[in-house]
Amino acid sequence: MSDRLLRFLEVPRRDPEKLAVEQRLVSYREIYSSYDATGAAEQASRCLDCGNPYCEWKCPVHNYIPGWLKLIEQGRLFEAAELSHRTNSLPEICGRICPQDRLCEGACTLNDGLGAVSIGSIEKYITDEALKAGWRPDMSHVRPTGRRVAVIGAGPAGLGCADVLARNGVTPVVFDRHPRIGGLLTFGIPPFKLEKEVVERRRELLEGMGVQFELGTEVGRNVAVGRLLDEFDAVFLGLGADRSVRGGFPGEDLPGVHPALPYLTANINRQLGVEQDSSAFIDLRDKHVVVLGGGDTAMDCNRTALRQGAASVTCTYRRDELHMPGSRRDFRSSQEEGVRFAFNVQPVEIIGRDRVEGVRTLATQSTIGRGTRGRAVTETVAGTDEVISADAVIIAFGFTPNPPSWLENLGVEVHENGRVRMSGAGARPFQTTNPRIFAGGDMVRGADLVVTAVFEGREAARGILHSLGVRATQ
Repeated sequence: MSDRLLRFLEVPRRDPEKLAVEQRLVSYREIYSSYDATGAAEQASRCLDCGNPYCEWKCPVHNYIPGWLKLIEQGRLFEAAELSHRTNSLPEICGRICPQDRLCEGACTLNDGLGAVSIGSIEKYITDEALKAGWRPDMSHVRPTGRRVAVIGAGPAGLGCADVLARNGVTPVVFDRHPRIGGLLTFGIPPFKLEKEVVERRRELLEGMGVQFELGTEVGRNVAVGRLLDEFDAVFLGLGADRSVRGGFPGEDLPGVHPALPYLTANINRQLGVEQDSSAFIDLRDKHVVVLGGGDTAMDCNRTALRQGAASVTCTYRRDELHMPGSRRDFRSSQEEGVRFAFNVQPVEIIGRDRVEGVRTLATQSTIGRGTRGRAVTETVAGTDEVISADAVIIAFGFTPNPPSWLENLGVEVHENGRVRMSGAGARPFQTTNPRIFAGGDMVRGADLVVTAVFEGREAARGILHSLGVRATQ
């Protein structure tokens, strides 16, 4: 075995440095620093270059991970950036927010006591540093086709679709009701995980590739849907999933109870200086906050409340720590920053008279069998009532699609749960029941990861290209 393949024995995993807790809690800046060139090369050298790289298979976009790790080890930054972008339209964003512990790094051969290769941090480093050094996507071989596609939604799926279309000579025009691109990347994920300058830089990059943006434009209100079908060769729907899931228990409508997304969005709007209605802002300073849920959104709410100056934050989850769906990294950061976690408890009522005063819970235990997502089913245990005092409650049980009413007029069918229905056997990838309209991301599969939405947007773009008779070359 060559010395290179033994590097993991000489070089331990080293993550980028992290801001101290006292610095984090007074700022909304990202908490992780970046590698320098030497550090990135050293960490990349730990890769075993497995013959059958499990990291690639576990990655939803199937990144060529060993390939760009080797290029970084060799100092070939621009080539690494090109290779990274062959599979991922938002690599610097996914490097920041993907739950790598459940995906690529979790599947790394070295993730068995030796420390997985720090794939996410290196992915972030590649694009960040390449852009600083002047790298831009190579569009020299792209030939315009004269075709135009309307992309509705500037979130991860829409951006992934637009990227692939532009690289193949089709002009994407992206419509979004917000004043900035990104969807939940900008207006849902807090800046301490993803600084918004990163998303704006991606916008500049896409515009340089020929992507056009019509922002502050809501389809169905500011622009007629029929016009899009008249003026464009195809339409892609990437509207996401932003309807909050309710708990279905008493007290959810009490003053002081807030759905997660409006809470996060209002705070981000104020941070960005784009707030239009100051009454929408939810200030939790000096409040005793209870966050219900164990996913990534719950972690974001936990940490946002602490930065607002909450007196305390308690996060409840109905399963144990091992089965919590949220990112391990964000869970650890929440703990470090002062969040108290209550596992194996089920909220059954939000109590209060004129406003919220607490959350009544029951202990839970696992039962035999698996739920629809393969996780253990839980049941409550009688006689285990407890009340967690609270001045404010945030409900973070996830999101479902919220399809616009005009879909029906276009012949686009949806399932009972709001997800857009695909055409079925013989259809092109991500083609809806209207053959000129394609869809991908959360509005098709339900709330999921950013990287999964990117993948589906890219695959839908290839379906569109095929339907237009355009041969995909990138």
